[in-house]
Amino acid sequence: MAKKKLNQLEATAICGNDISSSCLYVSALSIFYAGQYAWISLLMVAGVLFLFRRIYGEVVGALPLNGGAYNALLNTTKKSTAALAAALTVLSYMATAVISATEAIHYAHSIWHVIPILPVTIALLLVFMGLVILGIGESSKVAIAIFLFHLLSLTLLSGFCIYFFFTHGFDVLMRNFEMPIEGSVTMALIFGFSAAMLGISGFESSANYVEEQKDGVFPKTLRNMWIVVSIFNPLLAFLALAILPIDVAGEHQEALLSFLGGISGGNWLSFLVSLDAALVLSGAVLTSYVGVGGLMERMALDRILPRLLMKKNSKGSSYVIYLLFFVLAVSILLVTSGNLAKLAGVYTIAFLSVMALFGVGNILLKLNRGRLPRPEKASWIALFIAIIAVITAIIGNIILNPPYLLIFIEYLIPTLLVVYFMLYRHYILRGFLIAIRRLLPKGSHAFKSLNRSTKYKLAEISGKEFVFFTGGDNVETLNKVMLYIKKNEPTRKLKIVMVVKDGDKIPENLEKDLEVLDRAYPDIHIEFIVEQGEFGPEKIEELSNRWNIPTNFMFIGSPGDHFPYRVQELGEVRLII
Repeated sequence: MAKKKLNQLEATAICGNDISSSCLYVSALSIFYAGQYAWISLLMVAGVLFLFRRIYGEVVGALPLNGGAYNALLNTTKKSTAALAAALTVLSYMATAVISATEAIHYAHSIWHVIPILPVTIALLLVFMGLVILGIGESSKVAIAIFLFHLLSLTLLSGFCIYFFFTHGFDVLMRNFEMPIEGSVTMALIFGFSAAMLGISGFESSANYVEEQKDGVFPKTLRNMWIVVSIFNPLLAFLALAILPIDVAGEHQEALLSFLGGISGGNWLSFLVSLDAALVLSGAVLTSYVGVGGLMERMALDRILPRLLMKKNSKGSSYVIYLLFFVLAVSILLVTSGNLAKLAGVYTIAFLSVMALFGVGNILLKLNRGRLPRPEKASWIALFIAIIAVITAIIGNIILNPPYLLIFIEYLIPTLLVVYFMLYRHYILRGFLIAIRRLLPKGSHAFKSLNRSTKYKLAEISGKEFVFFTGGDNVETLNKVMLYIKKNEPTRKLKIVMVVKDGDKIPENLEKDLEVLDRAYPDIHIEFIVEQGEFGPEKIEELSNRWNIPTNFMFIGSPGDHFPYRVQELGEVRLII
């Protein structure tokens, strides 16, 4: 039975709850740092996001597989670089989930004071874990309800604020614009922009579950998110400046929109905005679960995380991933005692680093995978402007909050240790073998037991076979394949397969070239196989089943414009040249 794919509304709602919830805090943040120029900073953010629409559209259009920045880098550069992007993304999702859940319960607590914050925050994380385990289709229905209610609440708030502004005059706005600003206007705009870049978190999430979306839906999710952010974030910041003196806005930074609702529409609107905040921030928790599910499943496929995480229930959900993510999120919540400053430090730098790495992935895609078909292209100028803007935001946030960098590093190092242990565990195990030979007596029980189990594990890792499909490549190209596999995969066995139709001829020098490579790389046994048939998804699946080799252990070179299949139709096959 075919897995249900998400339509435009469902896919937009899941990532849209995260990015659209930003207006609840980003207006106040930008006013704090940019003062009366906050709305301009937010328009600058909308401009950068417009550039990223093309960047994401090009990369994911060319490589429409789950994993976001990780997938982009995995198919364009070294596996270790892709692993860094993956670690940053997981870290970003963990911080997002905990921050969103905590903030949601804080808003709910402002309405119902009897709510105990910490236990209910854990309960909220548990509820959304249950939803994603039930299936992405079921969780998308909840996301849609939250998303539509949020858009309605923001529209009502904006309408009442506009009415209040025109009926009460322009005095407050004029006084705000006449206020002196510390430092230069340029620095105010840069710092306001840096803080406001948090308002686009969630934009990267859609790329992490693109395989769950119907054809053509992904670029529409990018467009829809851009529209919401470009309208509401600058508008609400401007309206706040038009209604409230800057110092008053600063006093109500934690719940600025709720306060605006009370001023412009009364207690009922303030209550509605607070309720909406609690709901949409809860929806951002769902985004984290869905995004991290697609990413970690792909990482497990590529042996960067344990394959245990691949286990699925009857609904097709990777329940082990969601259980692990819940445990990690709760542990972070308990360790930090819900300290949002610490979590914000992790969240800010991790999220912006992922955006920058996605831009790098686009550069590498252009340079290394130029032949790969793609529905749209980002210009070089737009690409460099977008990357420079994100790097500026990272630097700006570090200058504004220097302790954030240290907190970020404290969380990043353990995450990288886990990921890189999995990536380089064959080297670590070899080092462990050398250590026990030197430190333990060879006849001892401990030596025999550890030596035997370590060798068994090494044999298991290096015994995995990989496949490269060749179309008759020359020796230079095949040497690049060997170099990639030697640097990125701990294997001793490689099948080089040429699928031929009746009447096709094998290049004369191919077998001789492979013999040369077999001698040049004595650690890797090369087996050349000529397979009758037509190269395509059916043949790949047939060979995968026949040889018991997962499709993500199979590689191809970049297909050209005349290749009859899209990359996603080939399963998890990777592009390595």
